Amino acid sequence: MQDQGDSYLPSEFSHQFTRPLARFVRIESVAGSFLFLALVLAMILANSNWSEPFLSFWEISIGLHFADMDFSRSLRHWTNEGLMTFFFFVISLELKRQIVLGEMQRIRIAMFPVMAALGGMVVPVILYLIFLYDRPGMNGWGTVMATDTAFVIGCLALFGSRVPSSLRLFLLSLAIFDDLGAILVMTIGYGGDLNWNAIALGGLGLGAIAILARLGLRSVPVYFVLGAGIWLCFDSSGIHPTICGVVLGLMTPTKIWVSGKRMSAMLGRVFTSLQGEEKSSETASKSDLRQLGRAFRETLSPVERLEHMLHPWVGLVILPLFALANTGIAIGEVHLASPVSMAIIVGLVFGKPIGVISFSWFAVQCRIAVREEGLSWSLLVAGAFLTGIGFTMSFFIANLAFSQELLNSAKLGILVGSMISAFLGIMILVLIVVRNSYATKLGKI
Repeated sequence: MQDQGDSYLPSEFSHQFTRPLARFVRIESVAGSFLFLALVLAMILANSNWSEPFLSFWEISIGLHFADMDFSRSLRHWTNEGLMTFFFFVISLELKRQIVLGEMQRIRIAMFPVMAALGGMVVPVILYLIFLYDRPGMNGWGTVMATDTAFVIGCLALFGSRVPSSLRLFLLSLAIFDDLGAILVMTIGYGGDLNWNAIALGGLGLGAIAILARLGLRSVPVYFVLGAGIWLCFDSSGIHPTICGVVLGLMTPTKIWVSGKRMSAMLGRVFTSLQGEEKSSETASKSDLRQLGRAFRETLSPVERLEHMLHPWVGLVILPLFALANTGIAIGEVHLASPVSMAIIVGLVFGKPIGVISFSWFAVQCRIAVREEGLSWSLLVAGAFLTGIGFTMSFFIANLAFSQELLNSAKLGILVGSMISAFLGIMILVLIVVRNSYATKLGKI
């Protein structure tokens, strides 16, 4: 009997990381468009006759009461710290997939975006602190650290195949490391008073998940319920609850449960059962088909399954909701020349590219990291300016770091700094694409 696998071309080794990466990039590109539309809508509503009901809508309290325990939170809180936990969970899943299954397995390749991300966090903070030295708002330095993955990938999508995939992978990896660095800073630097009982309960929940995973439990609803309980513990602990999304993402297994060999054996048994003429085999066949359906799902690792399931919801629903809840600014109430706004603009527009380029160059010169073939220094400069698009994480941290008097000035600085960074990065990419196109035409003459 002919081997069924012989009727198809063998899968290339590179497909195990290029296909999931391509899907991730496509969703991020569309998410960037949704984010932009949500931003525009929020700005229009905040500066219209509906401004007051729109802004007060996000302060509506929703939750549950149990005796002396109160789990009520505002809609903004549920969005920023509840739904955004899924954002960090997906980012953490993608990071683990890249490290365990993708090109990040190679240490020196992985160190290049790590060092670039480190520079993109350190230098902007230094410039921000210098600019605001001994002035109100110094504690908001975390707003200039992170890069918005969706907007950056969305900018690259404008150029299609004219931008090499090495630049996309570099910026995607950098943005992920940026986000993780920002949430660690947010947890440590902007947390409240610690509730050790709640922390202990959250730790027990994480331990229970680790034990159940070790025992082979595969039920997503069970893990979801445990995850929700852990989130409530962290929310009451003084540690920012979104950190549990990062931890749970890194705990998610990358090994598949059903191997190709087992899948082949199951398919053979089901086909044999379906071809039988005995009526008694009908029940067994249906049972086998149900098992086969589950087996198909389990040929993907939990990391890939969960990312595949959640990423579209995060990119197309949760992030736009976050933008609606946080980017509504009454323009007439703030001034761009305020020290906080200018410090954020300086950090994003100048600090991010200087940090990314200098630390990348240093890493290559010291042989700490290797720059991928196809990622020229000119492309890296363009990408470095795009990393100044802070947006999502910058708004996230601004809500924690600034008082109400300074918050709108900070938001305006984030918007303007992100737009300038996007413009500069896109213009540099246009010049590179035009130059390459012209060089190609000359080569054909």
